[in-house]
Amino acid sequence: MHQRTPAGSPATDTMFEFDVAVVGMGYVGLPTSLAFREAGYRVLGVDVSEHRLQTIRDGRADLLEGDRERLGRALEDPGFELTSDAARLSNAAAVVIAVPTPVDEYLVPDLSILRSACATVVENAVSGQLVVLTSTSYVGCTKDMVALPLTARGLLPGLDVHVAFSPERINPGVDDFSQEEVPRVVGGITEACGQRAEVLLAKYVPKVHLVPTAEAAEMTKLLENTFRAVNIALANEFADICGTLNISVMDVIDAADTKPFGFMRFNPGPGVGGHCIPCDPHYLLWQLRRNRMNAPVIEQAMQDIAARPRRVVDRSRKLLSDRDQGLAGARVLLAGVAYKPDVEDVRESPALEIIAGLAAEGATVGYIDPLISRISSKGIELDSVTDPAGFAPDLVIMHTSHAGFDLGWLDAVPTVLDTTYKLPAAPNTIQL
Repeated sequence: MHQRTPAGSPATDTMFEFDVAVVGMGYVGLPTSLAFREAGYRVLGVDVSEHRLQTIRDGRADLLEGDRERLGRALEDPGFELTSDAARLSNAAAVVIAVPTPVDEYLVPDLSILRSACATVVENAVSGQLVVLTSTSYVGCTKDMVALPLTARGLLPGLDVHVAFSPERINPGVDDFSQEEVPRVVGGITEACGQRAEVLLAKYVPKVHLVPTAEAAEMTKLLENTFRAVNIALANEFADICGTLNISVMDVIDAADTKPFGFMRFNPGPGVGGHCIPCDPHYLLWQLRRNRMNAPVIEQAMQDIAARPRRVVDRSRKLLSDRDQGLAGARVLLAGVAYKPDVEDVRESPALEIIAGLAAEGATVGYIDPLISRISSKGIELDSVTDPAGFAPDLVIMHTSHAGFDLGWLDAVPTVLDTTYKLPAAPNTIQL
């Protein structure tokens, strides 16, 4: 029997086998568990997928080099374990939930994974535990999916258990900031809950910013990614404006970026992919619709972002038409399909919609990506091309610029549509 822990005080090490259990061993959960381990915590990693767990055990998980080294050390540490047995959650002093929160094809939040994970955590919760939700969702989610179900079980937040929300702030594929360098925001269901979570996080990050409520912490993450979405939409719009006026948008952005205040750089592109920007603002808009409230700036930005891959298809048609060729029967090759450089991830990648759009108009579509060997989406299954010259493309769409991606073969391509705005000027290269 676990003893009741007084409100506001952390559970003692002797009460639990593990200091932290992380539910979800994906792009957020795995690096988070490794950061906790590096800070000296005994860590249990939990995931429903045995395949994913075996990938981690084999050292094949997609990680930054620093985290890959951490994983090697963790796998040799008896204080770091991986399991699919959710019942073992009751052996951890703190449980951190880090699972995906996607949207469906209609841009409606898909809460099924989060509901399942929260229900599992609640089912296995014991007195004295701290539960911290990190997955981005709507305001009030922590209360609805964790605090109230725990209360229904007779475990009162702030007394028997502690419940808080602390949004993840991981930037996949980018090692400019390690987890330990990025401050964590946290808010509790009660004041004592927030303080308990602050103690947990403060051991591995230099700064924890405690807000008064879990709802304030939830809204913080929605603001962060909505801010990015709106500014990306603005950058895309300026790219179109500059193209119409025959101005290099990158010259303009580079110049504006010299201002040391009042400007933050965002670059245009073929669309937005990944787990955050294309999804998170829709959780806010969905909640606002339920409250019959409009957010016109956010709504327009998300509409523009959703339409961006279609613009790539339309621009491709125009470039081929200028050469007296249509999309039907044309051979189009995408260079890179990952949603951002240097990640093995195609979730919400604009490339998937671009490929589907091109194929729907009769084009023969292929792709080359050194990190993505195969894609399967929207009824299309493709393997990465090994020889772009052998594919003989009529048009190449530059979509994702991975570090070390050999692009010398682009010189021999009839036309290159640069949606990254990063390729050097060349007679055959045209920016989106």
